[in-house]
Amino acid sequence: MTQPAQWLERLCRISAAQAAPDRACAWPQHLGPDDWCMSPELLSAYGTELYEALDERQRRRLSFFEAVNFFSLNIWGERQLIAGIAPRLYARECDAISRYLQHFLAEENRHMALFAEFCGRYAGKVYRQKSWRAPRAHAGGEEEFLFFARVLLFEEIVDRYNVAMAGDSRLPPIVRHINRTHHRDESRHLAFGRRRVVELFERYAPGWSPEALTRVREELEAFLAASWREYYNPEAYADAGVSDAYGFRQRLLADDARQRHQAAFSADSIAYLRKHGILAAEGAR
Repeated sequence: MTQPAQWLERLCRISAAQAAPDRACAWPQHLGPDDWCMSPELLSAYGTELYEALDERQRRRLSFFEAVNFFSLNIWGERQLIAGIAPRLYARECDAISRYLQHFLAEENRHMALFAEFCGRYAGKVYRQKSWRAPRAHAGGEEEFLFFARVLLFEEIVDRYNVAMAGDSRLPPIVRHINRTHHRDESRHLAFGRRRVVELFERYAPGWSPEALTRVREELEAFLAASWREYYNPEAYADAGVSDAYGFRQRLLADDARQRHQAAFSADSIAYLRKHGILAAEGAR
């Protein structure tokens, strides 16, 4: 068995061992705006004057609706992932990874069910998806690479949040459980995703024109920026009682503290892509 095959086999064994339903999940009868449902340091207003102007109850209320937004983002992100993985399951170019992709799909479906249960049970809704991409022509292998690279960038941000909230004793046990469960599986998805993205880049990028490579890099940077913008949801702000929710969002997006937060949480992902030549070195174009 080759080394890549051994590595994939190990991921499959771990996924199979953890496939049984998790019965540690106990849904409380009530959860709401007076609970911390997202770590304060992860709130989209944290570190700004706008956050300082909120009282304790307003911050807790904001944390509840931002948790709903975070889980909603995961639902839509994983729905897109599932839609992209399903047709690749038995595609010839994915023969070597098809068995692991089956586990990947099953795990993402379980995650979606957890997120949707939280949102429906405690907020009565899932926030709408707002992002979209216009179809276009691609160079050879470009579409395949971009699919897995976008998945990786999205999941790496999410996992940083999962890890922080899984260990935050201020949050209700159910919130910690959901984040812990998601991180447990995502740690394998991220290990797979990093290898897959580099493998696809090394296979296809040598055949791309300089213009195509520039386009790929610009699309990844734009996707990362768009992913972060979805963490600033005016609907969540309005539900939390913030007046002028759209103005609140615009002020946060322009705040230096928020830019530093995003840069810190994206630093490892960007460094990894630069290390492998996928993104240009800092300052280079």
